Amino acid sequence: MESSRRSLPKNAYRKLEPGEEYTPVVPANQFLPEVTLYSLSWGIFYSVLFSAAAAFLGLKIGQVFEAAIPIAILAVGLSVFLKRKDSLSENVIIQSIGAASGVVVAGAIFTIPGIYILGLDTSFFQIFLASLLGGFLGILFLIPFRKYFVKEMHGEFPFPEATATTEVLVAGEVGGEQAKVLLKAAIVGGAYDFLVSGFEAWKEVVSTTVFGWGKALADSVKWEFRLNIGAAVTGLGYIVGLRYAMIIAAGSFLAWWVLIPMVYFIGQYIPQPILQSAQPISEMTPLQIFYDYVRHVGIGGIAAAGMIGIIKSWRIIAGALKLAATEIFGGGVTQQNNSERTQLDIKMKWVVTMIILTLFSIFIFFAIGVVDNTGHAAVGILIVTVIAFLFTTVAARAIAIVGTNPVSGMTLMTLILSSVILVRVGLSGESGMLAALLIGGVVCTALSMAGGFITDL
Repeated sequence: MESSRRSLPKNAYRKLEPGEEYTPVVPANQFLPEVTLYSLSWGIFYSVLFSAAAAFLGLKIGQVFEAAIPIAILAVGLSVFLKRKDSLSENVIIQSIGAASGVVVAGAIFTIPGIYILGLDTSFFQIFLASLLGGFLGILFLIPFRKYFVKEMHGEFPFPEATATTEVLVAGEVGGEQAKVLLKAAIVGGAYDFLVSGFEAWKEVVSTTVFGWGKALADSVKWEFRLNIGAAVTGLGYIVGLRYAMIIAAGSFLAWWVLIPMVYFIGQYIPQPILQSAQPISEMTPLQIFYDYVRHVGIGGIAAAGMIGIIKSWRIIAGALKLAATEIFGGGVTQQNNSERTQLDIKMKWVVTMIILTLFSIFIFFAIGVVDNTGHAAVGILIVTVIAFLFTTVAARAIAIVGTNPVSGMTLMTLILSSVILVRVGLSGESGMLAALLIGGVVCTALSMAGGFITDL
């Protein structure tokens, strides 16, 4: 059967009835070309290409786009152009390898730039190992949760990005047409940004302060409307979807139209700078108030959301631990109950062994390459283990519900906790800052990889 004739079954979008089984697009008894030279080569090519794009966008606006959908479109378009038959499984591998670029980049850009901003002494070897070991840990921690998210919760979680990616992969000829649309969009977006950045034809961020009444409002009550009209931000809003874009917009409206004027109203009568600000609130612009005060409110909200996510995911965590204990101490009975190709998992004994080896490698990395102290390295590995394991379910659940991984927020929480704990055990100064950032890099990459991996599953 040709890939262009495949389609998702109707029960792919809904909860299964009691006793009903879901039959995948590629049934368990059918074997298609999967891990081939073609799929590996193109997967690596797209990984390199989209790594650069994801890093640029992430460093520019603090958001990393999910590369799975555009890579899936390009993979399907390429297979149609080359007239490859039964290439669905190959395209899945291409998409999985290529999309890993964005998740690894997300694990790096929220922590590694801090090392250079602070002027800390580091090496490429440290950055490479933090990303590599964090990626391993994220995948291994997620394996016990596969059955829960993918099978038991079938139809309960929408998996918006995974569903869209799957629809593209099975679309065949439609995907080929979508690849043309993607190419046209890239040309239009590139030309648009070239006019903005190269010729400064218009401002990338428009503000009401360009009008007299807008400047008066900004000066008197610190009320301002700002809008980024860059192609990257517009495209990112389209990719994450209307719901999540509206959530982001609601947070922006709350910050700029409520919190900033409120901070000014309360603090305008304080004559001296407060907290870490360099000037009094009465002399600040709305943007300065945002960076010095209101932004921290958002960070606190994200941290609270992470804690709530852990509480909501506690049943998932307990179920995964129970499954692992059953397979390890029960002689692997659970694994043998279903021998279908599509339901086979790596044996839990192997998973636990690989987790232990990865954690031991991280410990050696911290002890030799970061802090040069086994006691501090032990504290670091404890922080990584606990936070990465707990937040793995938060990342997977966020991807399953809204299709977007709140990596930046969870990383901020990790950095805060790591810094406080490391200072308490006597690790401070530049070595403490470097250790906290590298711990954050490992955890951030693990969470990002876990979110990307659950999308592939």
